[in-house]
Amino acid sequence: MTSAKHAVPDNRHEAAGALIRGESTLTLATAGQGGAWSAPVYYVVVASGFYFFSSPRSRHIQQAIETGQAAASIFRRADSWQGIRGIQMRGSVRQVRNPARAGKAIAAYLQRFPFTRDFFSPQTHPGLDDFRLRLHAKLYVFTPSRVYYLDNRYGFANRQPIDWQLATANAPEKKTIP
Repeated sequence: MTSAKHAVPDNRHEAAGALIRGESTLTLATAGQGGAWSAPVYYVVVASGFYFFSSPRSRHIQQAIETGQAAASIFRRADSWQGIRGIQMRGSVRQVRNPARAGKAIAAYLQRFPFTRDFFSPQTHPGLDDFRLRLHAKLYVFTPSRVYYLDNRYGFANRQPIDWQLATANAPEKKTIP
């Protein structure tokens, strides 16, 4: 068992992209006057960010909007320190109001998480208002400003910066099990 850092192969963007596409939950972390907080959210990646639904009254949303800052992580379950692989990010959260952008994100979300349709009548094509009225949730986007890929197969706490858009380019989201 070694903790020495070893070089990460040049496929770190590919490995990071596979992890981002293969997982479904992002942990969003914030801090504010009420202290630090984190919340798991289902996400989809569309163009410039990680899109998710949440209550505008939730602590993580209120703090992220108030401070203009948030951190996020995506990781796989691991049974040993060598098995830890994940994405660590810092960035910002904002509410999505643009109908075209929202439409793309909602379509991707419903495709990835088909069980979401169970909250709506079968003939409904849910939009922003439907989520707000039925689930008291709004659509938000986490936009990373800094992203790291952590892979302990190459040494304890082996963390490398990545271009996350390069990591997720031209790769479809993995559909979750309904």
